[in-house]
Amino acid sequence: MNELLATVSLDADSGRPILDAATRAVIGHAPVQTVADLEVAVAEASAAQPAWAALGHAERARLMRLVADDIDAHAEELGEIITQEQGKVAGAGEAHGAAHWLRGAADTILEPQKLAEGSELHYVPLGVVASIGPWNFPVMIAVWHIAPALRMGNTVVIKPSENTPLSVLALIEIFRRHLPSSVVTAVSGDREVGAALAAHPDIAKIVFTGSTATGRRIVESSSANLARLTLELGGNDAGIVLPGTDVETVADKLFWGAFMNTGQVCAALKRLYVHDSVYEETVAALAARAEAAPLGSGHDKTNRLGPVQNPAQFDIVARLVDDARTRGARIVTGGEPAADLGPLFYRPTIIADVEDDAAVVYEEQFGPVLPVIRYFDVDDAVRRANGTEQGLGASVWGADTDAATDIAQRLDAGTVWINQHGGVDPQVPFGGTKASGYGLEFGVEGLKAMAATKVIRF
Repeated sequence: MNELLATVSLDADSGRPILDAATRAVIGHAPVQTVADLEVAVAEASAAQPAWAALGHAERARLMRLVADDIDAHAEELGEIITQEQGKVAGAGEAHGAAHWLRGAADTILEPQKLAEGSELHYVPLGVVASIGPWNFPVMIAVWHIAPALRMGNTVVIKPSENTPLSVLALIEIFRRHLPSSVVTAVSGDREVGAALAAHPDIAKIVFTGSTATGRRIVESSSANLARLTLELGGNDAGIVLPGTDVETVADKLFWGAFMNTGQVCAALKRLYVHDSVYEETVAALAARAEAAPLGSGHDKTNRLGPVQNPAQFDIVARLVDDARTRGARIVTGGEPAADLGPLFYRPTIIADVEDDAAVVYEEQFGPVLPVIRYFDVDDAVRRANGTEQGLGASVWGADTDAATDIAQRLDAGTVWINQHGGVDPQVPFGGTKASGYGLEFGVEGLKAMAATKVIRF
């Protein structure tokens, strides 16, 4: 029995059923909280914040490390919940990763900045931070939001995704064991609760990870109270494979850059532009890896790819592939549901001979599908890669790293990787451009984003 799940799941009469992403069996029941519950949570977080800030950086960091140790100690239990409701194989890995990120924020040093004329720039708490999280990495991204906020002396009210609330509630239960009351509170509710949180007059900062459309609504909702925002929104990351690339050397990284977490990653590789001279070789190498990647329930640790998390996202994936097929694109492998495995499994799909005006290219598929697009001129590939409203990540692939770096400078993205895609680090800032959001997370810049500035002059 998962004791951590038992602490947060309600009985069937008082909670909303949450389904296993792979089997669609009920795994537990999440609270259905309301705007009235949110009001209580924000009021209590506001009352708790001054004392939490008064503890100082060193004591807050010490308590955060205790939480990280406890997350590691319960990673298997927490990971089982993640695997059940999100579908991924590496649920325990996400839990351990969250602990690692929590320690990273605790260990990051941010000193007052010495200015001219004997002045100093200090970073002080904002107050109550609202976290609104996604379903693809429910625990990891919750920690991305919570850790820097706590480190800087803020309290946090978090609303988990309606699709994956139980893992976040279990995470917050671990936080609550070590922190003062109401320093971190979860409110599990519907979109009305999320909208009320974004518009709440006592929220000083909102950090959101999710779709661009929802991000725009959060900007509108927050305008009345002028809450500060960090938005990590949708991505449609392009990769460019340069002529002369040794395809077999990079093929594994190309494939997993696109298909990590079954493609359900904001900064996954979602459009791949490949030079004509290595195009067919690249398509074949990716197709071979798609056909060989073990697909199935995350409960079987021999699998590498799991289900699409929810029916709405599954329908998007199927629609985009079907649209490409009707346009005459070549479905090299995949291109259909894996109904024998369960209702939300879709076979890893490589699409070739597709143009930029296909929906699978200009929309974010957020699933196990990669369109591979032929190009003949590098300047044209850069133009096409930049030709979307998103600008989260991008990558350049080739044997000449200097040439790849030159191309990277020309790509409109918050992060550009060379011969890799999607890797992040607790000490390296990460954020998007254009419609992929604004503000930075991680490292010193992530701490600054969770603070107000104060200049002291002597």
